[in-house]
Amino acid sequence: MGIARPFVSTAIAKAQASKEQVQKAIVLYCDLAIDPAREQEMLHQFHSQFKPAAEKFEGYIDVKIVKLRKVVQGRPAPAANINYRFQLTYRSEELRQRWIASDVHKRVWPLIENTVLNRDYLVLLTDNA
Repeated sequence: MGIARPFVSTAIAKAQASKEQVQKAIVLYCDLAIDPAREQEMLHQFHSQFKPAAEKFEGYIDVKIVKLRKVVQGRPAPAANINYRFQLTYRSEELRQRWIASDVHKRVWPLIENTVLNRDYLVLLTDNA
C-alpha cells in the first residue's frame, strides 16, 4: 500500500493540473456550410487527416465537428445552409496561433475548408469560463 500512495498523489496532481488547463483554455467555433455533395469527403478528411494532425501540437485539448440537427430555442437561427459547427479547444490563444501558422495546419485545414460553400463563415473565439 505504501507504494500506491505516491502514485495516487501524482495522478491526482496531474488531473488537477489538466483540469486547470482546460478551465483557462480558449474555444474556437466555426459555423460552416458544408456542400452536401462533399459531406462524406469532409468527414473523412476531418477524422483521418485534420484531427490526428491537430492532436500532436502543443496546447491541443480537443477538436470536434458536429452536425447541426435543429434549433431547439432562440433566435437568430444560423443561416439556412449552415449544417456543421467546428469546435477547437486549445490551452491558450498563443498556442492555437502557433498551430494555425504551422505548415501542417496549412496542409490539413484546406481539406476541410475546400468543402465549404461560403468561406465568409462565422468564427467565434471564446474563453473557457
